[in-house]
Amino acid sequence: MNKSIKLVLLIAGIIILAYGVYTLIQPETQVSIGDVDLVKAQDNTNSYITIAIGIIAIAVSSFVGKK
Repeated sequence: MNKSIKLVLLIAGIIILAYGVYTLIQPETQVSIGDVDLVKAQDNTNSYITIAIGIIAIAVSSFVGKK
């Protein structure tokens, strides 16, 4: 049972970490209307939180099952 929990945490951590990195480097929203360019500044707070959760899940998966 510990191996399955460890595997699930590891896979979930990798997926969450990859998603956080993707949202961090995702291009910003940009709208061009004629000569006017409107650029929405990207807030990366959620990306950092997602990356941290992914790292924590990977770290917890390495400690599960150790005695």
